[in-house]
Amino acid sequence: NELSVDKTKKKKRRELTEEQKQEIKDAFELFDTDKDREINYHELKVAMRALGFDVKKADVLKILKDCDRESTGKITFEDFNAVVTDWILDRDPQEEILKAFKLFDDDDSGKISLRNLRRVARELGENMSDEELRAMIEEFDKDGDGEINQEEFIAIMTGDI
Repeated sequence: NELSVDKTKKKKRRELTEEQKQEIKDAFELFDTDKDREINYHELKVAMRALGFDVKKADVLKILKDCDRESTGKITFEDFNAVVTDWILDRDPQEEILKAFKLFDDDDSGKISLRNLRRVARELGENMSDEELRAMIEEFDKDGDGEINQEEFIAIMTGDI
């Protein structure tokens, strides 16, 4: 009986946040250089990458083929919005969190150290002292080893603290 409960949970379609909807609109408008509310193959590829999708040529061509009903070689905002919305909702949140963890853990130690956090903060233009960074680690470091492991990172990202 527990299994059936889990299945219904997974089927429940998540919705985009207002911020995500705005990001999609902004990406489209940014690359719709002639403002005709359509983007071509190259613009589509760049817009998808700007939204964080590692699209290959085949992916972009398939999207165009599926959406370009008038054979103009372009895709409308409505179609772009529908495709990107599906792609975002199909992302596995757990997989996205683990990708983010790997960005922090650039030395593949399986943990985020003070040095890892300092590097990321610097790359993001955050001017934080070691004290502030240490305090961040201490706040979420449940096992007390002075570093953030994958489990602790997942808890941070899912708000499951």
